[in-house]
Amino acid sequence: MKKLFAIFVLLCGAWPGRGQQAAYTLEIDSLTVTAQRRLADVGLTKTDLDSVLLRESVVNSLGDLLSRNTSVFIKSYGRGTLATASFRGTAPSHTQVLWNGLKLNSPMLGMTDFSLIPAYFTDEVSLLHGAGSVRMTGGGLGGAVVLGTRTERLTGWETQFIQGVSSFGTYDEFFRLGYGKGGFRSSTRVSYVTSDNDFEYVNYNKKNFDKDRWVYPTERNKNGSYRDLHLLQELAYEGRGGDRFSLSAWLTDSRRGIPMLNVNYREEDDSRNRQDETTLRVAGGWSRYGDRLKLDAKAGYSYSDMLYTYAGETGTGSLTEMIRSASRVHTGTLRFAADWFPSDKWMVRASLTSEWHKVSSRERYEKTGYEKNRAEASAFVSVRWRPFSRLGIAADLREDFYGSRFAPPVPAAFLDYVLWKKAGLVLKASATRNYRYPTLNDLYFLPGGNPDLKGEQGRTYDGGVEFDLKGKRISFGGEVSAYDSRIDDWIVWLPTFKGFWEPNNVKQVHAYGVELRGTLTARLGKWELYLNANWSRTRSVNHGDPVNWADESIGKQLVYIPEYASGVTGKISWRGFAFTYNYNYYSERFTTSSNEKDTKVGRLSAYYMNDVSLEKSFPARLWNLSLKFSVYNLFDEEYVSVLSRPMPGRNYGIFIGIRPRWK
Repeated sequence: MKKLFAIFVLLCGAWPGRGQQAAYTLEIDSLTVTAQRRLADVGLTKTDLDSVLLRESVVNSLGDLLSRNTSVFIKSYGRGTLATASFRGTAPSHTQVLWNGLKLNSPMLGMTDFSLIPAYFTDEVSLLHGAGSVRMTGGGLGGAVVLGTRTERLTGWETQFIQGVSSFGTYDEFFRLGYGKGGFRSSTRVSYVTSDNDFEYVNYNKKNFDKDRWVYPTERNKNGSYRDLHLLQELAYEGRGGDRFSLSAWLTDSRRGIPMLNVNYREEDDSRNRQDETTLRVAGGWSRYGDRLKLDAKAGYSYSDMLYTYAGETGTGSLTEMIRSASRVHTGTLRFAADWFPSDKWMVRASLTSEWHKVSSRERYEKTGYEKNRAEASAFVSVRWRPFSRLGIAADLREDFYGSRFAPPVPAAFLDYVLWKKAGLVLKASATRNYRYPTLNDLYFLPGGNPDLKGEQGRTYDGGVEFDLKGKRISFGGEVSAYDSRIDDWIVWLPTFKGFWEPNNVKQVHAYGVELRGTLTARLGKWELYLNANWSRTRSVNHGDPVNWADESIGKQLVYIPEYASGVTGKISWRGFAFTYNYNYYSERFTTSSNEKDTKVGRLSAYYMNDVSLEKSFPARLWNLSLKFSVYNLFDEEYVSVLSRPMPGRNYGIFIGIRPRWK
């Protein structure tokens, strides 16, 4: 007996502001729903990026992946340059990033550069919103991004090679070699990208008088070339007794020019800005899975060598180096965790993590910098209880230690209740008090560090509803959530009369908003349809005390935080063909804390971004060949993400993938 099921999909990117709804009616034969929920996920607001999105983004950075498919706003300084995250209207340092359980946030800056994480190196990407970040680490006032890689599914030899040629002299090479036999697994991945990055753009910050009118010049992106090399080697062994051993090593070697601002009147040969970075991360782990007990231990080490240089022309006809700032960071990590299931209704988790940082930051010519060591530790305990099938209750408690100080305890509480099993309709709520202690630059940077800084304290409340409908041909799921967060003692770097910038606890920020997401998959004969959509409204308002009599930032939206953001990814597959469409929208962003709209530099206009690709696979007996053609910025949108940083117009890419079939 056929049923009519009306699915209302919020095409979140189709309209800005208060978007409209689009209704679709699909006729299906039957509908099967399961509403079983993991104890570990009780009450969490969590976004898992599925394999479809990860496969589509193998030639992109993690920043591109998140901006297209999640509510996280990625602030990009340009193609091949710094990309940071704003999660729920917070600062980049309020988003914690973990890879296989190890933190990627810099102990100096507190943030992560998402442009230096290739999506090709991720098999699992999860976003833990708000209070959910407490289960992984402290300091995630906005949330946490959790990355993982897998080797368990390797059987025999697996090989993949992708070659890409794109606009602006860009070449992408991706290679993966995997092997699995018995309990042994090995995976090797290589990503190598080079680009001249010399795209043309119309510079609206300059104008020339031509005959009887003013015209805006067409210029090229200057000093923007880059080269990124990533190498990831993973080894794993699983014994018969349930013990699993793993070893991972991730090397990044990046050489990047910092593009000139479009308000810079210098010629390209008159100056040179470069950012070089070499990072090595090594992690070893052991785990044991029992019927009621899971044990996990990890040890890790990371080393980063960062060098920024600036050279300028001084009238001698050649460039003279004027700035040479070098930073070296060593981090050692030890982590032990245990999950205990006394019964099917109870789960107890405990973990202890310790980190030790050694930082050396020096500027050669100004003779400034600092050298500091800092030990950090975090203890965590969690209890999750499902008294009956519909109700789940959880409580978390985290205690952090840094330097010689104990941070205030970080508690979190979660609740979920299944309202309608047939539709997988679940009501969720959570609350937490979080804390983020200052970074080493905040405390010790010379000149400007402030050793008297207080940590940032936040209180976050979440509530939402999720649903999950699964049928033989059609699956449809989604979530609507609202949050309210208040952060005291927000750390901001401000200029001083001494000529340098200094961090201070000056802001009280109220961040609140709504997040929507939905996913639809359908298999209709030889056609396959996939649709992922998200929409968010974020208000992040400063309620602190005025810095001086002229401070007009009180009650205003924080800089570079869009109020509205949305995205859609749609994919249609048929007989080896696949057409993919990506859409993004960001509302206006302010570049001044006073939210001035009438000045040319105080406001960045809203923009839409559209990307499309067409792919065809050619399966054969010995290999599987795929060809993909992509068009980025389809409608040649003129936009900027950061003030005075040029962005490319319409551009193209061609990719060839080969996957041998091993017998």
